[in-house]
Amino acid sequence: MNPVPVRGRALPRPAPALVAALVAWGVAGAIASLGGLPPLAWQAAGAALALLALVDVALLWRMPVPDVSRRVPEALALGVEREVRLELEPGARTVRVDVHDLHPGGWEVEGLPRRLLLRPGTVSGIGYRVRPDARGRFAFDGVHLRLHSPLRLWHRRCLAGSAQPVRVFPDFAPLSKLALVSAERASRMMGAHIRRRRGEGTDFHQMREYRVGDSLRQIDWKATSRARKLISREYQDEQNQQLVLVLDTGRRMLARDHGLAHFDHALDACLLVAWLALRRGDAVGLLATGGERRWVPPRRGMAAIDELLRASYDLQPGPVATDYLAAATGLALRQRRRGLLMLVTNLRDEDIEDVLAAVRMLQRRHLVVVASLRERVLDEVLGQDVSDLAGAVRAGATARYLAERAAAHDTLRRHRVSVLDVTPEQLPGALVERYLAIKREGLL
Repeated sequence: MNPVPVRGRALPRPAPALVAALVAWGVAGAIASLGGLPPLAWQAAGAALALLALVDVALLWRMPVPDVSRRVPEALALGVEREVRLELEPGARTVRVDVHDLHPGGWEVEGLPRRLLLRPGTVSGIGYRVRPDARGRFAFDGVHLRLHSPLRLWHRRCLAGSAQPVRVFPDFAPLSKLALVSAERASRMMGAHIRRRRGEGTDFHQMREYRVGDSLRQIDWKATSRARKLISREYQDEQNQQLVLVLDTGRRMLARDHGLAHFDHALDACLLVAWLALRRGDAVGLLATGGERRWVPPRRGMAAIDELLRASYDLQPGPVATDYLAAATGLALRQRRRGLLMLVTNLRDEDIEDVLAAVRMLQRRHLVVVASLRERVLDEVLGQDVSDLAGAVRAGATARYLAERAAAHDTLRRHRVSVLDVTPEQLPGALVERYLAIKREGLL
């Protein structure tokens, strides 16, 4: 943590005390003009005030700007409150200063501005808390200081510090919590409903003693004859398979629920299912398409989650139409090995032709799942009682929209495409549940 250089200072400005003194002197002048006060006394008071003001402003001008240091994490989590600390060290004189850190705009802040009395030979520290409200790259532009003169007749503003960049990632705290529990329990915590299955799969795992409920197909008769007791083969889901998360960054993902864009909900859900797939031994990649475009080839190992976070933390949806067919063409060229492709978007009936063409192209080699986000407000509208004409029109329009949306989903299902029609809150559990079902059934 190094002292931050001074970036600029402004000319001194009169403080409220000086303005009040000038107003009082003016009132005294009016009284003197009416004979209520000797003119010499008024003039002497004005000379004394001018002398004090000149001496005070000279002392302020010569006053050194305190050294300022800031301590802030380089990586922050979206919506998570963190502390930022500032340390100020004056020069050879006592300094009274108001402090305000120029944090990124729009963030929730507690503890600013602050007024401090800095004494020579001491370092004064303050802390305040910030809560980022968006992902991406941001910067603290410096520390805004307002220095007060010794007599409090003047103050001077200065900007200390160079821009300090920070990165705001999706809230990855749930991942750290899930890392402490088993993969099956983590799946249930994400909202997935898992059918219990014991000993079945595609990859041999181990031999063990027969248990009640094991299938007869699992019994290894040669091992049973040698051990003279029933021995079962135990299998596990095949590992080192490929999962590619295809994330729509187009205009469909600008819709908002609970203060977050659908894209933020989708990104969080993709990171959760990616973490689970990596933990189960699969390779995970990411394709962002529509607005901003990113490509992360599938990688194995838990270190891959860091690569996915770095590649996606600053992604933002844009007001552009997503070209599903172009995305499918690019993905088919990049992803040669068969894998599970999970497209997360907000599918509308007018998109069905492009989506269907894209999916049929990818189905030649891959298994495709389409997760279509549904605005929660649509369910709320249909659940409300209708008491007037406006409510009836709204409910009718909503029902028709949902019917057209359902027809688009049915079109995909007729072409053997797995479709998830879910709200943003349901998305993590639905993705995990479908991923585990595909693994369990050996569809890859």
